[in-house]
Amino acid sequence: MAKLNINGTVREVSAEADTPLLWVLREHVGLTGTKYGCGIAQCGACSIHLNGEVQRSCQIPLGQITEADKIVTIEGLSEGRSHPVQRAWAAVDVPQCGYCQSGQIMAAAALLAQNPKPADHDIDAAMTNICRCGTYQRIREAVHMAADIGTTGKRG
Repeated sequence: MAKLNINGTVREVSAEADTPLLWVLREHVGLTGTKYGCGIAQCGACSIHLNGEVQRSCQIPLGQITEADKIVTIEGLSEGRSHPVQRAWAAVDVPQCGYCQSGQIMAAAALLAQNPKPADHDIDAAMTNICRCGTYQRIREAVHMAADIGTTGKRG
């Protein structure tokens, strides 16, 4: 039995130590916002925050996680989708199919936590998640908007 701090709540999970954290979150805890995309940490659909850093959960075995680790999923990013990135994503209408967007949002939130005013090249370097629909221009626009919302509390 593993104890995990997920979105600020300690949960007990019974799974094998080599079970990827992605499947623990989805199948054992029921947090399905984190998506399976490729299973090899390339696409980023499974992105979460682990101790404040964006990580690809498909490649993190449960056995590497301790109760002291803080896991944040898309469901725990904010109350009522109020995080500046979530607000900007909606305002810019970033998603097309939407499948990769929870991972994109988690990556953008981690970027802005480290660099509150990123330039285009910073966004391009940090946002390595794959969007099969090609919404990269809207993603960049939304990251810039979220940076403005984050510092002013409002759009603009």
